[in-house]
Amino acid sequence: MSHTRSAAAQPAPGVPVAGALALPAEVAFAGARAALEQALPGLDSERPRFDLSACRRFDSSLVGVLLELSRRASARGRRCEFVGAPPNLRKLCGLYGVEGLLFDSGSTP
Repeated sequence: MSHTRSAAAQPAPGVPVAGALALPAEVAFAGARAALEQALPGLDSERPRFDLSACRRFDSSLVGVLLELSRRASARGRRCEFVGAPPNLRKLCGLYGVEGLLFDSGSTP
């Protein structure tokens, strides 16, 4: 099963995305559970879409939050779309080998 996203769906980092649930500016270990809880209502949408453009201070916990959102959406027969990811988040996802699961590998950050 392919988890690709269209290049057109990836706006420039820092630009809020209409119709997408925004994740907080900071997601680190201590706040990861709260960030996940804040994002869960976005899974109720037929096409869950999450705006990552505000995410500026994060660690690998944010990657875990995104993977959990993707897992829960998949369990509902849906696929998450993560848009507006900053380049450093894309790089971190690449280091963990999950960029292709979360983002279209052919699109630019």
